[in-house]
Amino acid sequence: MSPTVFRIGSYRFYFFSREEQRIHIHIISPDGEAKFWIEPIIALAAYSGLSKRQLAHLQKLIEERKNEIVKAWKKHFEY
Repeated sequence: MSPTVFRIGSYRFYFFSREEQRIHIHIISPDGEAKFWIEPIIALAAYSGLSKRQLAHLQKLIEERKNEIVKAWKKHFEY
């Protein structure tokens, strides 16, 4: 199961259920995909197919919506 947290344009932000305990978010688009750690700091974990400009934009979106991501994570994984 991989619930969608939100969508922005062609980007889908989602979790993989039962992947690992450290809070992170996956993003997929027609151009590629990425994974960002949310804690202890927001940081790029992995990516493919996305430009540095796209990655910077995604990181900014994640920073702006960090609280929403953490809340959705805790709700989904029942912390």
